Amino acid sequence: MFPETSRCVTAALSPFSQTALWKDLSRCSVTHGPALCCHQPRRHLSVSRCLTAKAPPPPRSPREKVHIPGLEMVTYADRMHFVPGLAKPVSPQWERSYKDPRFYKSPPRHEMPLYKEKPCYIFNQRSNILEGVRQALWLTKTKLISGLPPQLLMAVEDPANQIPDQDERVQNAIKHARFWDTTEERPNKDNTALLTNLLHLCATLKCSHPATSRRTLAEEYSLAASWSRGEDLFQVRGRNGLLHNCMDPLPAVSGREEVAETAAHALESFYPVSPTIDLHKTQEYRENVNCTGFRADFPYPHAHTVYFLDGADTRYKLNREQFRAKMLMFTFGNALARAHILYGSVLDCPITVQAVGTNGRIFQFLVFQLNTTDLTGDHGVKNQVWLEGDVMLYDFAKVRPRIKKKQVVVPAGLAGYKPETFSKFLALYLHGAV
Repeated sequence: MFPETSRCVTAALSPFSQTALWKDLSRCSVTHGPALCCHQPRRHLSVSRCLTAKAPPPPRSPREKVHIPGLEMVTYADRMHFVPGLAKPVSPQWERSYKDPRFYKSPPRHEMPLYKEKPCYIFNQRSNILEGVRQALWLTKTKLISGLPPQLLMAVEDPANQIPDQDERVQNAIKHARFWDTTEERPNKDNTALLTNLLHLCATLKCSHPATSRRTLAEEYSLAASWSRGEDLFQVRGRNGLLHNCMDPLPAVSGREEVAETAAHALESFYPVSPTIDLHKTQEYRENVNCTGFRADFPYPHAHTVYFLDGADTRYKLNREQFRAKMLMFTFGNALARAHILYGSVLDCPITVQAVGTNGRIFQFLVFQLNTTDLTGDHGVKNQVWLEGDVMLYDFAKVRPRIKKKQVVVPAGLAGYKPETFSKFLALYLHGAV
């Protein structure tokens, strides 16, 4: 230790501390030598509070104000200025005679007009349920069937139901969405452009299939559907994807015998996970809300197909299992809201709604059939859903080739196009028109 440093340190210590410090230094020099003693860690005699383990003192609690009846404090309210020794006057809260949204204060929760003692669990477009499709099947009392209905796929095998030069025109639609004029090495996928191009190709069959002209597209519509499951109340609310509406309802996929056989199906349980996990819980809601998002005199009242874009909102992202659950919940909500408007509490005829989800390369296909609106218990007839997920439209679409070890691993352009994927897309489009 340097002499100047030792003098500064010892001057700041008490006589007892100085003696202890010199004993430690002399013991270190005798044991390890003067060279090693200079490299010993130094003591920090004064450090800030952030480097110590001592917690800051707790904040002082405000002094309790005691009100004695009949004894009023003398304030300086009459003098209109501060006077030392006199108490501060307490002024009543001023309330505006007009409504100003900048200074609005909501009333307590229990005083709100829509407050209910029983909570409601809401599924919206950003809900990310833990169990995915399994949880959605239990919430909607639905039986899952893998793959699309065979009768839908058989209709597309007929050359009269296909587009002229179908494969070539679909590949051009993919190239238009992926290889637009850009200087970027990896441009973003334009999912909206691809979906619009595919729908435009399907619309070219209006001449041969006049029933497809009785449809329209609706975007950014609001949906609300409510139902009871067990002792809990659930609602599907919010805006979802692009909706294809039609004047005529879709025909039922399953007959009466197949619908009756669903009564023997046992719903899968995921105990000990709660069915309401990851759902928004609220106590301010309206009961028995069923709204399709359109007026009663809308000429296209029936939902045909809902198109979902995966990753359209960059603020949140769902994995594929949760994305398929979102498709199932919103197709069920469209069918349930329509059923309550048409038939009330008792469903006379099944209602079918389809859904297509894509991220620009991978497609999810879903067909939902609402067979019952009695969703309280697990017994009785179940709803049905046909689901086929993770269907690829193409393998790669590269602006520039991928080169690894001086060899072209993936060539530039469109590679691995799968025509059967667009055939399934076309089959759902032509459902009800063939």
